[in-house]
Amino acid sequence: MEINTKRDFLPSVYVTVTRQSILIKLPKDQADIAFIRSLGYVRWDGVAFCWVIPYNIGNVERISHYFGNRIAMMEMPINERKVISYNQAEPETLRVIRYRYGRIKLIFKYNHELVGLIKRHPFYSWNEEEHCWTLPDTERIMQSLSGFCKQAGWKFDYMEEQDSRGQKPFSKPRFDKNSRVVPDIYMEKLSVLRYCPTTVRIYSECFREFINYFPGRKIEEITKEEIMAYQRYLVEERCISTSYQNQAINAIKFYFEKVLKGERETYYIERPRKERCLPAVLSEEEVRRIIQSIDNLKHRCMILTAYSAGLRVGELLNLKISDIDSDRMLINVRQGKGRKDRVTILSVKLLGMLRLYYRQYHPHRYLFEGVAGGRYSERSIQSILRRATERAKIQKRVTMHTLRHSFATHLLEHNTDLRYIQELLGHVNPKTTQIYTHITTRGLDQIKSPLDNFEF
Repeated sequence: MEINTKRDFLPSVYVTVTRQSILIKLPKDQADIAFIRSLGYVRWDGVAFCWVIPYNIGNVERISHYFGNRIAMMEMPINERKVISYNQAEPETLRVIRYRYGRIKLIFKYNHELVGLIKRHPFYSWNEEEHCWTLPDTERIMQSLSGFCKQAGWKFDYMEEQDSRGQKPFSKPRFDKNSRVVPDIYMEKLSVLRYCPTTVRIYSECFREFINYFPGRKIEEITKEEIMAYQRYLVEERCISTSYQNQAINAIKFYFEKVLKGERETYYIERPRKERCLPAVLSEEEVRRIIQSIDNLKHRCMILTAYSAGLRVGELLNLKISDIDSDRMLINVRQGKGRKDRVTILSVKLLGMLRLYYRQYHPHRYLFEGVAGGRYSERSIQSILRRATERAKIQKRVTMHTLRHSFATHLLEHNTDLRYIQELLGHVNPKTTQIYTHITTRGLDQIKSPLDNFEF
């Protein structure tokens, strides 16, 4: 280990290396903090009071070189960071963390009365690995814990460890001026192969995260084992979704296979099994309430067009005036997903609204244009729909794609053949369209619950 003589007089630095992270505890020093931040993907753990850095050999070497003899190695188990979190629990504070499997973690400074209360509930357990109590996540238990805090004058701190899909929430790393950028040859290849703008943005973001995970390394020298380790980091530390993991894999594969012309069989990453999630769908009454809550004529026409034709948001915003074929009562979708053209239906009621809209707004090129002209903003139309959903007092999470799902489901409920729905949506694989058979109410309204046979 090389000695950094200029800083050897400063207090000791404690470093713990686990399979996924490097944990660093050190006194506050601006130069030291600036160095740590330069490593990339660094975060401050406010509970354990330490810096957390992704584990790789390069980071270990840079930390060893910088701190030199100031490092005091500590023998700690892999999960020691969680033990520190427990020991650093705030006094007179009960932290309740909801996590998967329908249970809650309880983190607090030892209190005999609280432990006794926990043991009075069924199915309590002591988590030896994380040094915390766990209980089932039920309303009765939550009221009991909240009541204890009120009586004892404690702070009741509740948080969720996972999002609605059972995963920990994560945020993308922030890049600064010192972070690496995606090589020009990568962006040029995406352009030459005519990838759509959305794919270019996703690939470039994922690949930038990847190369900044290995700062200072040549991309070509990153080994298969290191790529696999990066994938484990995304899954275990970042807790990303399976779809995001597939995007990250594709972005890496694109560089090694398309840019470097590598053989496909020499670069292999196991893909996760995709989750089977049913899309959120609005009822016809909910769609009507959303439309009625919109007073602005342009905004109403945009939402009506998206729903009545089953358009993706990008397809809606790319519509030209000439794409509305009133003679054949069709809407021409140009270069939709996968750069494919298709036609979809034009509603009679929508056509009347569009004619009124055209006479009032006089768009030039696009059917729906922004205030300064040009293509309408995707963020703006999503914001319009969100506000309309709130005014309609709908509790579901509604996006523009929800309107597309609702369009397909409502067609199916009105006995439209699945093959026609597939064509209208532009699905290549009929299995993609068949998912709507799992969420339609057609036929289910004829089934009687066995509870309805009871008499109370």
